Amino acid sequence: MLYTDQTMQNYLNQNGADLYGSRKVELPETELYVLYVGDRVTRPDEITLQEEFYKNRKSAIDVRVKMIYGTVHPEQTEGEDIIGQYVQFTKIYDEQVRLYGRTPKAVSETIRICVEQGILKEYLESREQEVVTMMMDLYDQDRILKTHIESEKRIAAEEAAEEAAEKAERKAEREQERLIMNMNKEGVSSELISRVTGATVEKIMDIIRKNKAVTA
Repeated sequence: MLYTDQTMQNYLNQNGADLYGSRKVELPETELYVLYVGDRVTRPDEITLQEEFYKNRKSAIDVRVKMIYGTVHPEQTEGEDIIGQYVQFTKIYDEQVRLYGRTPKAVSETIRICVEQGILKEYLESREQEVVTMMMDLYDQDRILKTHIESEKRIAAEEAAEEAAEKAERKAEREQERLIMNMNKEGVSSELISRVTGATVEKIMDIIRKNKAVTA
């Protein structure tokens, strides 16, 4: 979706589209496909933004994507269809990422190897800079690492806050229970204890019964 947005913006800029005029701007029809090369138990024909992320709740934005499940024969390049070539491209890229990380070097090496082996050769030779830019936008290592760290910090802070809140709640309950039992020993009525502690009469009686059962 993000790449489609960038492509659409480039299209509008190149065609001098007036986005602020009164006339409707003509947009090209958009079709979205995902080539899935991993292991997956279910293999849906398509996925949608609404179903995957909004659980079928009404959404102002929806994206429908056609799924393609590619296979590849690594022993052959000649005669491999475009899907097979793309699968090979992703596998070569994964190998280069292991060597160089998610860097421009990994992308440029992937392109060099693929061109040498005739994988997506024509496209990569004519769109090399576009491919590099697109892949770095998608896989910027510094941004991914920063986002991951910030996410982990946020999760840790939320968990710490929840744990602190639970501890405070347990402590408050113990203090309330101690106060209820002390007042009960002094002969204070349940109604007055309720007004002082804020606990319901039913809760006060439960606490008293529980403590008497433990004492017995």
